[in-house]
Amino acid sequence: MLVTGSSALRLELGRDSLAGRISTLELGTLLLREIAGIRKFGELPYLLPLNGLKELKDQKFWEALRDIGNKNKDLRKKTFSAFSVRGGYPMAQARTDRPWEEVADHLIETVIRRVIQHDLRLGDRGRKRDQNLLEEVFRLCCRYAGQAPSQSVFVQELRMALSANVGPQRVINYLRFLNDTLLVKLISPLELRLKKRKRYLKICLCDHSLRSSWLQELIPMTSSGLDKAPHLRDLAGHLAESIAGYFLGNIPNLDLTWFPERPVEPEVDYVITVGEHRIPIEIKYRLRIDEHQDTLGLRSFIEKTVYNAPFGILVTFLDDVEVRDPRIVTLPFTSLLMMR
Repeated sequence: MLVTGSSALRLELGRDSLAGRISTLELGTLLLREIAGIRKFGELPYLLPLNGLKELKDQKFWEALRDIGNKNKDLRKKTFSAFSVRGGYPMAQARTDRPWEEVADHLIETVIRRVIQHDLRLGDRGRKRDQNLLEEVFRLCCRYAGQAPSQSVFVQELRMALSANVGPQRVINYLRFLNDTLLVKLISPLELRLKKRKRYLKICLCDHSLRSSWLQELIPMTSSGLDKAPHLRDLAGHLAESIAGYFLGNIPNLDLTWFPERPVEPEVDYVITVGEHRIPIEIKYRLRIDEHQDTLGLRSFIEKTVYNAPFGILVTFLDDVEVRDPRIVTLPFTSLLMMR
């Protein structure tokens, strides 16, 4: 039996009585190939099989993904351009005759406010949630998309915005509530060797168009757009990390974490775990790549045998980036989104 619904919280409420007999599949927003189909650009291929993840631990799979992206370069870039402007919600891509301002209002009304006002009443009985606080927490999620700010950062900004005494535990509860509604995806840090570290969660939005709508700020993601607004390159890099995190985290049964910086180990943006193997992924959404400095995290992770990482992935902004280390596969960001 297949049960569908637009409220993730309402679906979760039904799991209690069906323990062990129900599984949840998150559809997420549109993939690149689906946007290409809706916009009638053409057929964009994908490489990951519908069932199984074993291909992800094969370095040749990632090299083949890069090759498929190169063979479909024009269609890939055209589709990503449409995605970068309007995001992955079906209405935004299907109604290109409507101006962005109208689409943004529609997303705020039917997606964001529906969760904040309607789903806010669901959850644990007797728990009272503050609508204004939830709106501000989501605003901060938009602002820090693709990053892992500490709870103290949230607490300080919330106290300034609301003039209220907000504690870190309440912030965590509201973040988890937004995660349960699927508006955001929280990526936990990788925990190995029983080392206790501060658990800063990386925040990934389900779609960057929600940020554009809620903050009323359009961040270009394409080369032409960033050439006109070079001061937004850092923000675009954070958004790329957010998009990649949600994309990878939405692959069924795939374990996704991130690797925080440690005293003798650099940070790694994401780590996917497939069976006994771990694949580190570093995202460098910039024009110039330093072959040594920008691969430091990947090489450090690969060289430690305890992590069991046979190779690493360097996701880049441009197509023609090469790294001489045979253990590192360079992959354009837009080709990564062609995986599914």
